[in-house]
Amino acid sequence: MVLTLWFSKKAKTVAETEIKLSSQGDTSEKFEPNALSRAVVKGTSFLSIAIDSIVPKTIQDKISLSFEKPTESSSKAARADAPAFDMIRASVNLMVAGVLIAIATSMKLPLSTTYVTFMVAMGTSFADRAWGRESAVYRVAGVLNVIGGWFGTAIGAFVASGIVVFLINWNPMVMTPILLLVTVILLYRNYSSHKKSTNKTIEEDSLTTSDISSVQGVIHESAKNISSVVKRGNKIYTNAIKGLAKQDSSLLKKNKKQVKKLADEVDSLRDNIFYFIKNLDESSVSASSFYINILGYLQDMTQSLEYISKTSHKHINNNHKNLKFSQVKELKEVDDAVELLFVDIKGAFDSRSFEQIGAILNSKKEVFDLVTSKISKQVARTRSEESSPKNTTLYFSLLLETKDLLTATMNLLQEYHDAHDSSVAPATITTED
Repeated sequence: MVLTLWFSKKAKTVAETEIKLSSQGDTSEKFEPNALSRAVVKGTSFLSIAIDSIVPKTIQDKISLSFEKPTESSSKAARADAPAFDMIRASVNLMVAGVLIAIATSMKLPLSTTYVTFMVAMGTSFADRAWGRESAVYRVAGVLNVIGGWFGTAIGAFVASGIVVFLINWNPMVMTPILLLVTVILLYRNYSSHKKSTNKTIEEDSLTTSDISSVQGVIHESAKNISSVVKRGNKIYTNAIKGLAKQDSSLLKKNKKQVKKLADEVDSLRDNIFYFIKNLDESSVSASSFYINILGYLQDMTQSLEYISKTSHKHINNNHKNLKFSQVKELKEVDDAVELLFVDIKGAFDSRSFEQIGAILNSKKEVFDLVTSKISKQVARTRSEESSPKNTTLYFSLLLETKDLLTATMNLLQEYHDAHDSSVAPATITTED
């Protein structure tokens, strides 16, 4: 049992779920809120307001003194290494869970020690005010998911055991080896799936956060993120056009997942804004404005890519008419121009040759004029020969959203072009030993 707790990755996953749900500070929330968790949080909030109106203010202030937290470091590395909760709560968890398990065991109750430990941890974290308004809806959703999982497992085990007994009783000579084979397959699939999810590493093109204290530092450190977004955005845009041309629903569906992943990573960077600003020194506050603007343009780019991807998949998935050859050809011309632009941008950011951005900005009119000309051609076709409203709507939507994508990209480049100063060395935050 001790070796399992020490070496088993599944045991570590269970512990990680419990620790994250009971964490005192901010953490990446594992569960999404649902209607029930929102209702619980709103109900308890109203109850708290009612109690506050009854309890005298002096008593409330006295109680609040017990929950004052020490000043926390805003450094990302320090937050990652900090314990999820203090020794007092850890001691209470250990004592209360141990007492409950001992009492239940003496009463010969077949309880789950994992479930008892989990619920004790949730109770102490709630009592310790670890569930604030920033995290309550996620934490409550997590607890409800775990509780529901336990009941679901019990019901599933009950039904499955009945089916297995019925099958073995029906024909033991045939069903026993078949069920054993199914069991082996399920165990292997479960093991490989868990191993794959726990061994996930940061992909080469994933977006990263870092602690920077100056505008020039942000410019240099964020170059990798910009290069990654441009590279992945170029691939997403190309796949959307390719999927429409080939009527490939599976490619477009996969493309939707890729752009959703990119959008989530950009949102994660935005979630880090608070700590980024807290890390800045007084002489580098302008870096916060630059950083916020950059994230805004990145979000605009991902929203345009998301719209293009979803609209393309919806058109094919609903089995609408294929785009005409002339429309596909024109979209391919736009895709080639966008790809050439994005390759140049990626090269500038990969090599940190920010001086090249000026030349790229000077060429933006050509790309915009190309998209505008395609819109004009489609207007002429619509007036004379076009007969499919869905095709026309899709084509205009793609081109207009492409213009929005290009606008956001050029705004991002302009921000870098205006802020970059090659004579200033990038400054970063140093951690003292």
